[in-house]
Amino acid sequence: MPSIKERLQNFLNGDNFVSRLLGKAEEKTGIKKYYLASGSICSLGLYLIFGYGASFVCNLIGFVYPAYVSVKAIESPDKKDDTIWLTYWVVYGVFSVVEFFSDIFLFWFPFYYLGKCCFLLWCMAPFSWNGSQILYDRFIRPFFLKHHRTVDSVVSDLGGQALNTAESVTRGVLHTLTSSRTLLAREGGQQALPSTSHSKEQ
Repeated sequence: MPSIKERLQNFLNGDNFVSRLLGKAEEKTGIKKYYLASGSICSLGLYLIFGYGASFVCNLIGFVYPAYVSVKAIESPDKKDDTIWLTYWVVYGVFSVVEFFSDIFLFWFPFYYLGKCCFLLWCMAPFSWNGSQILYDRFIRPFFLKHHRTVDSVVSDLGGQALNTAESVTRGVLHTLTSSRTLLAREGGQQALPSTSHSKEQ
């Protein structure tokens, strides 16, 4: 099984956005891509531990690049990459929901954002063993297959109740408007009657 260093070198030698970006930096600086990548990772790790705005940087990493690649996947004729990035966004959504309830406790740990960033990078890694595929196959997919009929039934019932509520509210509003218009018309007619009879007497 290849080591982390070998996997990183294989990734940097492949044809991808990061490799091309580091390749341009290597041409300008003369520093090899491996050292540029290692330095960037170490600098990012230190910033996520001690820097200001670590939460924003971490969310930026987990959203901007996947969003860019997802748009490219949509525009490409190959549907395999669509499945890969749809899987990532499903895992990202589940993770965001879990984080919403646990963030208030985990926020105080000094390595929280570093761990979160590593987790998101693992989920979007261009390997067969990336986190999104593993988590989807082991946890999300079995849970979905077990409970999706129940969820569909609940969603259908809620949709029907929402439609009935909307219809009831609409009828109530229309009835109120109609009643108010009729009442105003009657009041206007009663106010006009004395002036009409007075003009006849003159």
